[in-house]
Amino acid sequence: MSDAELVLRSTRVITPEGTRAASVAVTAGTITAVLPYDAPLPEGARLEDLGDHVLLPGLVDTHVHVNDPGRTEWEGFWTATRAAAAGGITTLVDMPLNSIPPTTTVEHLRTKRRVAADKAHIDVGFWGGALPDNVRDLRPLHEAGVFGFKAFLSPSGVEEFPHLERGPLARAMAEIAAFDGLLIVHAEDPHRLSSAPRRSGPRYADFLASRPRDAEDTAIDRLIREARALDARVHVLHLSSGDALPLIAEAKADGVRLTVETCPHYLTLTAEEVPDGASEFKCCPPIREAANQDLLWQALADGTIDCVVTDHSPSTADLKTDDFATAWGGISGLQLSLAAVWTEARRRGHGLQDVVRWMSSRTAQLVGLDPLKGAIAPGRDADFAVLAPDETFTVDPAALQHRNHVTAYAGRTLYGVVKSTWLRGQRIVADGEFTEPKGRLLTRRP
Repeated sequence: MSDAELVLRSTRVITPEGTRAASVAVTAGTITAVLPYDAPLPEGARLEDLGDHVLLPGLVDTHVHVNDPGRTEWEGFWTATRAAAAGGITTLVDMPLNSIPPTTTVEHLRTKRRVAADKAHIDVGFWGGALPDNVRDLRPLHEAGVFGFKAFLSPSGVEEFPHLERGPLARAMAEIAAFDGLLIVHAEDPHRLSSAPRRSGPRYADFLASRPRDAEDTAIDRLIREARALDARVHVLHLSSGDALPLIAEAKADGVRLTVETCPHYLTLTAEEVPDGASEFKCCPPIREAANQDLLWQALADGTIDCVVTDHSPSTADLKTDDFATAWGGISGLQLSLAAVWTEARRRGHGLQDVVRWMSSRTAQLVGLDPLKGAIAPGRDADFAVLAPDETFTVDPAALQHRNHVTAYAGRTLYGVVKSTWLRGQRIVADGEFTEPKGRLLTRRP
């Protein structure tokens, strides 16, 4: 490591082989070696001694709605990437909605990239969208570098991104399978949703009844059957229904190319604690009961669920009315995801090594960035979060970097304070102070 420019030293470094005291050497933004803690410092290298703070790979969040351009008052690349950096996230992949235009053509992708170019504090990639009328755009988008294609099986909530009925879904999946792309799916069955009871008003119980578990279960069963027939790669987004887990486990055991994510809000919040009228807790699928949450944690532990991502989907405060039927559905949690998951994980006996696997290693694998991201290992980008895992803080919405200070985590005391975040060997935030944007726009690796 004679040419190392920087060495980060900690008594607790999370590596693929385990947590250990180590010195991590960095050259030109890349990890060049992970060496014993007391390895001699190379001549000219700068030492960053982190003491007992944990050095972990920067998180990779593959499910973020930045909403820029078009609904920038809801969020934006500047605020979203600052919030991510403050929470230890060094890479995010932007959803193709709720921006205007949506990322459904190559020209729309170029628009998105132009807007993001000088605003990204962390690295940013992009999903494309699969709509009923854009099958011919899917391969060009794939060749332009999107990481895969988002589709809804039920209405998305915005008119410019319609959902796929059975025929359009089959056509989109067949086209994406033809070039071995990845289809990522909001899986709720529209017919089960339309037959569920619907009542307006502030009662959370009424909203929960309007998005039943069997809407997810039915849609996931359909996806599995389509994926099996086409040998397609399919990823289930934001799983909330524990009842779908046996279907998923069986499909995986049968060799179906299926992966699954869940979200911090499903793992840390429960229906029993949602106050009536508190639509900051509204999302689709919904936050379900505590017993259901236990099933999700068991599935994370046994690998049925692959990863944890935020599904950060903010809006302006005025859209979060006290009527659950009409309020915007989305949880703002980008800056808080690591702390929220870690707080509940430690209570359930999991370690930070598990959290890193769910929120960094496997998410990097999902989008094909694992040669560069998701681990502290030679050859990877020098992206790090420095965490004080035993320190706590109480969530003050006004202190968050999100554009709109609305969050379901308000007032909660969480474990895990991010002391600093590093991108390719450069510290980009520490103690609330940010550098100028240093993020890059990422494309899918061949």
